[in-house]
This record gives sequence, structure tokens and C-alpha cells, in this order.
Amino acid sequence: MKQIKEPVLSGKPENELYIEMKTPYDKVIALSGNPNVGKSTLFNGLTGLRQHTGNWPGKTVTNAQGKYKHKDTDFIMVDIPGTYSLMANSVEEEVARNFVCFGQPDAVIIVTDATCLERNLNLVLQTLEITDKVVVCVNLIDEAKRKKIRIDFQKLSECLGVPVVPAVARKNIGLAELMDAVYDIAHGRIKTTPYKVLYDERIEQAIDTVRPKVAELVKDKIDSRWVSLQLLDPDSSLLTSLEGFLGFNLMEDKGLQELLAKAKEHMEKNGLPLCRLQDTVVSALVLRGEEIAKKAVTFQDKQYNRLDRKIDGILTSKIFGIPIMLGLLTLVFWITIAGANIPSQFLGSLLFGIGERLSEFFLKLHFPLWLHDLLVLGIYRTVAWVVSVMLPPMAIFFPLFTFLEDLGYLPRVAFNLDNYFKKACAHGKQALTMCMGFGCNAAGVIGCRIIDSPRERLIAILTNNFVPCNGRFPTLIAIGTVFIGGAIGGAFQSAAAVFALTGTVLLGIFMTLTVSRILSKTVLKGLPSSFTLELPPYRKPPIGRIIVRSVFDRTLFVLGRAVTIAAPAGLVLWIMANLTVADKSLLAHTAAFLDPFGRLIGMDGIILLAFFLGLPANEIVIPIIIMGYLSQGSLMELSSLEELQSLFVANGWTWLTGVCVMLFTLFHFPCGTTLWTIKKETQSLKWTVFSFFIPTVIGLSICFLVTQTVRLMGLP
Repeated sequence: MKQIKEPVLSGKPENELYIEMKTPYDKVIALSGNPNVGKSTLFNGLTGLRQHTGNWPGKTVTNAQGKYKHKDTDFIMVDIPGTYSLMANSVEEEVARNFVCFGQPDAVIIVTDATCLERNLNLVLQTLEITDKVVVCVNLIDEAKRKKIRIDFQKLSECLGVPVVPAVARKNIGLAELMDAVYDIAHGRIKTTPYKVLYDERIEQAIDTVRPKVAELVKDKIDSRWVSLQLLDPDSSLLTSLEGFLGFNLMEDKGLQELLAKAKEHMEKNGLPLCRLQDTVVSALVLRGEEIAKKAVTFQDKQYNRLDRKIDGILTSKIFGIPIMLGLLTLVFWITIAGANIPSQFLGSLLFGIGERLSEFFLKLHFPLWLHDLLVLGIYRTVAWVVSVMLPPMAIFFPLFTFLEDLGYLPRVAFNLDNYFKKACAHGKQALTMCMGFGCNAAGVIGCRIIDSPRERLIAILTNNFVPCNGRFPTLIAIGTVFIGGAIGGAFQSAAAVFALTGTVLLGIFMTLTVSRILSKTVLKGLPSSFTLELPPYRKPPIGRIIVRSVFDRTLFVLGRAVTIAAPAGLVLWIMANLTVADKSLLAHTAAFLDPFGRLIGMDGIILLAFFLGLPANEIVIPIIIMGYLSQGSLMELSSLEELQSLFVANGWTWLTGVCVMLFTLFHFPCGTTLWTIKKETQSLKWTVFSFFIPTVIGLSICFLVTQTVRLMGLP
């Protein structure tokens, strides 16, 4: 086993990445690059793993690995976080730097974007300072050609001193040639002469002062010039990582301490204080990158990106940006609601028809009646309802959402919301983690690692649950359609449901901003920090890949989780509904106990019980409500949303009940998976408890206010 340790980050436990080595001939390859250059697409193309690639910075914050066999060698490909530099100013930069420096990969593939190569060269030059085992992959050459950008790859290779390979990762063009170069580098078949950046004379003299002693201490384990530069103004995480890698603390050496003091004094005397050192280093890297790009890149059309900028002028404008965002969100919901009805009815009829055959099978073989009721009426019907109601909306919603993501629109959403997060005293990157939460709140919580400030990261974690996730969307869609839309009726039924759902999402965003500001002004005081958000170029989304990825990576994943939890939940609920105490079922006793409080907030005891029993997964709340309303703890054959509406109306539901259920669906405690993730990320039981009670108290308060206001107005 080859083990790479990462340092402690903001109170998180030490992470360890284990890479299994089957034979001595296996080679470990680090896959590096800026965000949005197609790095994860290249990783997927080589390894065959279905790893989702979000079209915004900071989407990948952990290392993923897979295997690729080329010639006689098994290559272990490690997809490290996308980052703009190795200065370690963020979590992803730190993880990327540590793997390149201390993971001892046999080669590093740096993926760059052919349409903005100059900007990508900053990371390339920094990596070349650490290792000479580098292959530069210039991806998206088809887009560069379309924009009339010409790249002299031979000249670029000569300038950088390492192999440069053009590619189109999403079409598998150039991957074989890339791996040929990686094979030669990893096996030492070619000798590279990597470009070395020369810095300001004062910095070079300081490096020369320290380097001999550093080389003596580190020997050949790591590049002594790079270490010398870092030690001039080190950060604590680098020193921790160096100590773990070398087995001793460099800074404890008296001779090195004296030389470092001498080098820093020299810079200070010559007008370069430590506070300006990093800026000077970065400036040199940027200038050298520009020089290299000018030699290798030719723009035949100086206005090659003018169409993207024109589109951005509309989509990110102060006047049209937000309305267009709301319009697209509404359109996605309308297509989802309007398109889900017929497939839901078909699936319901099919699955409940299978249930009838199962009943006949059990009766024919004379199984005990209790076993039939438990398995068919309890477990199977719960699962059948979950599948028939949840699958069609998800199968429509997720491809549409993924289409906007791959098109490059979601970063524009984050851009439009950035100013609002600033006003809420929160980090701008929280807009990105909030968007991740629409897919899964647990994933959104993990995504908060991209926020550097521990205080702002915690705010983002505590408020991520205010946007509805995969598991809550089917409930919101179903209730919005049958009660909000149903209350309007006629030709405007679908439109009313769509606007209700859009309004619910906007309320969630508003509450995210409000609670973020309250936390920032009270228990988590502090000043908001700034960040740079890249707006990637618009790209033609691969429709086939979107459908496949949406179905397998999102729809079936969420559905599988719902079914996995719904099955035992159906078992438990059937037992509760059939286990009687004083001539009443345990379910009825519990619901009756909660009913007075439920009525105060516009719901009833069954609904409240369903939310609490649905803690393992939001997907099973409605099946629990249905089972609670029906005798014998079994589900009736609900093959359509109309039948669902009939059942709920028969049990006293009104439009007010529907509104309160939608509000409490939006504002209640996170699911069990998200709570567990919050505990793991924060390493704090206190903040996990906070994350449970903050949305729950808000949800109960809002439902109470809405209910009492409606009743005081005398509305039905």
C-alpha cells in the first residue's frame, strides 16, 4: 500500500488517501488542472468511471482514482481538485499541492484549456518548479479551432521543456498519444528540461542563500529550490505537510533558521518586505506565462469570445440577469410538472398491477395472511408508490438541470447571486454550494470545503438545507400540483403549480440569505472575504451523455436510496399500524398525541409523524402519510396524483394544508445522511444540533403564522 497523508485542515481529522499497488510496475499519475478545462472528463475517458463534472470552480474537493492500462503498465489515475495555483490559499489548492509535492506521483498530467492557455500556464509553471515528470495536455482544441486560435504545440513544448499533447477529451481524441507521453515520462524513457522561472534578483539571492542548507537536509526527496522559496514565507499547513513527508521539522534546524533570517533581512533591506513576497512571485509567474503564450499562440480573430461576452452582457446584467434566471427556473418546473403526469399514471398502473399478481401468488401458495399483508400491502405498495410518483419528475427535472449545468449557465446564476450573499455577510462561493444543494444537501455540505474561511464555511453548512434537494422536489411537485394547482383548476392549474414551486424555491433562497446574515451578525461574527469566480465559456452540452448521466448518476441513485429506505419503512409502518394497544394502533396513538400541535400549524398528527419518521430520507414522507391514513397500514392503489388528492381531501386536507406541508417540506430538519455529513465536516455535535433545530424552528414558526393568519381572516 502506498500512503499519502494530508494535513489537518480547519479542525478536520487527518485525511488519508490509500492507493493500492497490485504490481511493482503500476504507476501513479496525478491529473491536475484549472477548473473547467475538462480534467474530470479526461479522467472519465481514461478510467471509464462515471464521475460527474460540474461546470464551475471548486466542484471537486476530494481525490478520485481509477485505473487505466496502457501497453504493459497499469496506471492509477488520481483526479486531484481543480485549482488555479499551488499557493494553497484554499482547501482545493492545498490538497492539489500536497499530492503533487508529497504524493510522489510517477508523472503529472496538467490539463489546460486551448481557448485560454495563457491563464492556465500559471499552474503549469508552478508545477514545473516541483517536479520534472510533467506532461501538458492541451484540451478543447476543437473549440480553439472554432474560435480561430492557432497553437504551435511543438513550440510550446520547447518553451516548457516537457511533452505537450493536444486533445479533445470528450471525443477521446489524443488520449492514446497522451498516454504514450505519460508512459515515457513515468518509465524515464525521455529526459525533460522543465522551464524554470527566474524571479526578482532579491528573491533569487535569498533562495541562493538558503538553498544549499535545504538541499543538505531534504537530500533528493523534494526539489530544494522550491522548498527554499516556500520557506521564505511559509504557511503552517506546508510546514506540517513537509514534516510529515520528511519525518522531521526543517524549521528546528539552527543553521537553517540563521540562513532564513539572513535571507529575509536581505530582502527587507533591499525594499522587498515579506508582505509583498507572494505578490512579486505571482507577478513573475503571470509575466512568464504571457511570454510563453505569445510565442506559441496566435489569435486569427481578436474578438473570438465576443459572442460569449454579448450573451453574458444579458444573462448577468443587473436588469435582465435575475428575471431570466427566474424564468428559466419556472420553465424547468413547468416542463417537469406537465410532463410527469402521464408517466406517473402508467407506472402506477403497471406496478400496482404487479402487486395484484403478487397477491394472487401468495394466496395460491397459501402463505399466512399476515405475511402477505406485511410484504405486499406494507413493503411492496410503499415501494411501488415511491417509484411511480418520484421517477417521472426526477427523470425530467435532472436532465434539464444537468443541461443548464453543462451549458455553463449555473456559474452565471452564482454570479447573479454573489452580490446578495455579500449583503448577507456571507462568502460568494456559498452561491455555488447552494446550487449543489439542489441536487443533494449532503453533497452541498461537502462542497462547502471550497470556502476558505472556517466561519463562512460553517455558515454555508448550516444554511444549505434551506434549498430543496432531490428528495424534497417530488413532494413539493406532487403537493403543488394537486393542491395549489388543484385549487385554481382549469387551464391555469399547471401554471399555478409551477409558480407555487418557483415561489417555494425563492423563499428557500431568501431564507438562506436571511439566516446567513443573522448568523454572521450573532454567533458567527466576522467580515466577509472575497473570491474570484470564473465564468467558463458556453459549451454545447452532449445530450446523450446528459441523459445517461442524469438517469444513472442522479435519478436512479436517488430512487435507489428512496426505495432502500422505503422498504424497511413500509415494514415498520405496517407493524405500527397493526400493533394495537387498547383497541388502537400504535400509529394512531402516536398520531393522536401529535394531532393538537399539528392542527395549530395547519397540518395534523399523521403529517407530523410522517416528517419525523422520514428522517432517514425525505423521499418517504408522502408514502408514510398515505399509509397513516389507510386502515391495516397498507397502501391503496394510487396510480395517479388525482387519487392522491382524493385520499388527502377525504382526510381533511385543504389548500392551506397543502401550503403548510410545502413550507414544512422546505423548512425542517435535514435528512439523516445530511446530518451525518454535517457532523463529519464540522467535527462538532453542537453545530450538528444547530443544523437540526434552525430550519425546524423556522418551519414551525412560519407554518403557525400562516395558519393563524388565514384563520383570523376567515378563509377556508
